[in-house]
Amino acid sequence: MRHCVGYFLTDTPPPTTDTRMSAPTPAQKLPAMWLSVYLSLVGYSALLAFAAALMPEHWMTSITESMGLKSFATIPVAFYLARHLSLLYGFIGGGLVYLTRNLNRFRDLIGTLAVAVIALGILQGIIDLQAGMPLWWTLGESISTIIGGLIMHWLHRHCDSSQHDA
Repeated sequence: MRHCVGYFLTDTPPPTTDTRMSAPTPAQKLPAMWLSVYLSLVGYSALLAFAAALMPEHWMTSITESMGLKSFATIPVAFYLARHLSLLYGFIGGGLVYLTRNLNRFRDLIGTLAVAVIALGILQGIIDLQAGMPLWWTLGESISTIIGGLIMHWLHRHCDSSQHDA
């Protein structure tokens, strides 16, 4: 059984009369540490989306125009959707930060989430193309999401291999 020591995943020592726990090896520390750092970085960055949910409407329209996009629809449902999407990203960020608190407990979820993020990136690309978003937007959003999911998956897999190698 694996357990978390700080940011590190280690194997539970076999039950003995000696209750001292062996220190994690460098091979066990590094992938788990980087997975924790990566999830924290993405999570804390996504928490900034809460600020966008509170952004004044004229800021939203100004930012859209400054990016060279078509005018932001100034109807209630457009602002509703933009604010709710920002809230969703903020809550996802909070969830990622929470996962870093106990990597071992959420190992399976993190692996599944990595695959889901890759699928999200593919679907973002399809939806962006259907919506007529500029190519730079579509590539920036979908490719970065796919790469983020691949990084998460790679780190997750290396945590697994370091556990089996130890």
